[in-house]
Amino acid sequence: MPVVDVKNLKNEVVGQIELSDRVFGVELNKALIYDAVKAFLANRRAGTVSTKTRGEVSGSGRKLWRQKGTGRARVASLRSPLWKGGGSVHGPKPRDWSVKLPKKMRRGAVKSALSERIREGRLTVVEDFNLDSHKTKEFARVLNALGLTSKVLLVDSLENENLVLSSRNLPNVTLTGSEGVNIYDILYHDNLVFSKDAITRLENLLSR
Repeated sequence: MPVVDVKNLKNEVVGQIELSDRVFGVELNKALIYDAVKAFLANRRAGTVSTKTRGEVSGSGRKLWRQKGTGRARVASLRSPLWKGGGSVHGPKPRDWSVKLPKKMRRGAVKSALSERIREGRLTVVEDFNLDSHKTKEFARVLNALGLTSKVLLVDSLENENLVLSSRNLPNVTLTGSEGVNIYDILYHDNLVFSKDAITRLENLLSR
């Protein structure tokens, strides 16, 4: 059963928390994580790109000149793909890129990635994010005190207004709730910082 130190915002250890082996003690499964990331990125694609075929571009359908006798190549329509402004051939059209990945696989990938972050020492638990101010400068000092200088994923209640306001202007910091933790964010960010309540809620969600 993984045991993680609980720190305050001054980087002082104030306690420990025991985490479930079913969620935070899972073996690394690279194939499962790969499938989950691939599905996540595919589901983010809008699929709205579109080009016009020769039947959709504007222009007359009249034959531009007679078939024979002019010395020029035969031509049928101004909307031919061979002409500037003509239609596209085999161009992209709107489509659905979404991939359906079973819930058990999605959760398994998240558990595997979280467990690996703990083994790497890149998961931090803080007692709470009770900030006295909503100023970004003050919160940047908190992150420096915790030794977090690279890409950071914060997980706490989105109703914490001071945390939302103070973190949103930091370019390498992302804030999400326990319900919003996903496989891509876990891998993209170098460090994960949970409040004690948030990691407990996430553990309950992934244990179902």
